[in-house]
Amino acid sequence: MSALTIFTESEAATPVWQSRDAEEIRQKLNSKNVRFERWQADRDLGSNPEPETVIKAYQHAIDRLVAEKGYQSWDVISMRADNPQKQTLREKFLSEHTHGEDEVRFFVEGAGLFCLHLDGHIYQILCEKNDLISVPAGTPHWFDMGSSPHFTAIRIFDNQEGWIANFTGDSIADAYPRLP
Repeated sequence: MSALTIFTESEAATPVWQSRDAEEIRQKLNSKNVRFERWQADRDLGSNPEPETVIKAYQHAIDRLVAEKGYQSWDVISMRADNPQKQTLREKFLSEHTHGEDEVRFFVEGAGLFCLHLDGHIYQILCEKNDLISVPAGTPHWFDMGSSPHFTAIRIFDNQEGWIANFTGDSIADAYPRLP
């Protein structure tokens, strides 16, 4: 079940707000210009889907986002616990960074934790299957896929280059809870 936990940037041990209610999460994030919606990830993808299978199954969702925002490219990121590069990729994504474009993800299976650094607070969003999130360009954030990752998400981009991170060098991500 999706969840939002908010901390102050100076107190990583005690949340100031928490919810598992999708509408409450949407309202709280929308007030910060973060798009959060529950979509339907209801296609059978098999146990370890190929990117082409995922794209084909959810082309209708991609087309919807392209029509709304004019996005130019998309791909699929999928991670399993048996991936030999999981620890290297986890560490890379755990470093606070920004993007020059919105970071749009539609989770079609599994889960991951987006952590946004906004207005003196840390917003930790546990995104699970059916969740669409769009983090505005320039928002400092990090992503935790956990030590035993299992997720597949469609990534949507404004540019043809895809995922380009601008790391902030801030170690704030080290202070906050992570996925097990």
